[in-house]
Amino acid sequence: MSKNAVQFQKGLSLSDLLENYGTEEQCFDALFKLRWSGGFECDRCGCKDYCRLKRSKLFQCNRCRSHISITSRTIFHSTKLPLNKWFLAIYLMTQGKNGVSQLELSRQIGVSINTAAMLYHKLAQTMLERDASKPLSGNIEIDDAYWGGRKKGKRGRGSPNKTPFVAAIEKTKNGKPNRIKLQVVSGFRKVELEMWARSHLTGETSVLSDGLVCFTGIKNAGYGHSSIVVGNSKDAKKTVAFKWVNIILGNLKTALVGTFHKLSNKHLPRHLATFQYRFNRRYRLKDMIPRLAYMAVRTPPMPARLLKLAENHW
Repeated sequence: MSKNAVQFQKGLSLSDLLENYGTEEQCFDALFKLRWSGGFECDRCGCKDYCRLKRSKLFQCNRCRSHISITSRTIFHSTKLPLNKWFLAIYLMTQGKNGVSQLELSRQIGVSINTAAMLYHKLAQTMLERDASKPLSGNIEIDDAYWGGRKKGKRGRGSPNKTPFVAAIEKTKNGKPNRIKLQVVSGFRKVELEMWARSHLTGETSVLSDGLVCFTGIKNAGYGHSSIVVGNSKDAKKTVAFKWVNIILGNLKTALVGTFHKLSNKHLPRHLATFQYRFNRRYRLKDMIPRLAYMAVRTPPMPARLLKLAENHW
């Protein structure tokens, strides 16, 4: 029996992390190469000639004399934390199958819980924005899903205590999952699913869903759609078509429950984004640290007020 390619891949060990990103200077050099792969370029005038002010670790443009920080205009903007703590946070959020809670993050990198929460949400926002720009195509399995604690009143669909989200799986030609999309929606209505399809699908796409009426909105968006009425049936012949989306949802809920003892629905999109980001790059576990750092230096600053503003638009 062959080994699972994902489960048994080497990944990046903690010793390798410390060897490559253990010091502030190593992390500084890594960010320089990720931000300016073709060499330094001034943000203001585009000049490539510069000198480095060693005392302040700033770069000075030789033409316009402006001072530029390695972290300016990035997700690291105005950070007071050492860069090696940022890289350790990236490591912890990408290498573990179930992710890491903010409390555990604070313990592992040696910062306060508030600082760890800010680190977590900034990196999670980077993950969210990265995958938002990558729509699905081809054969898609889709299902409605809900997150929320048990409270009195109505349960399941239509319950005010639960947050609805769309779970979609893009499958390869041999029927296995390739990439996933986990997107919070305001509700399962035709208009909402039509908007979701226009934002997250592209090209020649065929979507398979259960018999929930709202999924016909996908067809209204111009994509192929077919459905199988499953209801509450546990008949394997009816549910086999949704094998992978059910497995992904099961793994997702196990990961979230096991990692977060209390999870706010307000922050659910970012928690879903971290799971989605790791899954979509599961075959290149070792590359996730430089890849996320690469996106972090291309993501605009996200101070607390902007993070909260993003939450108000979900």
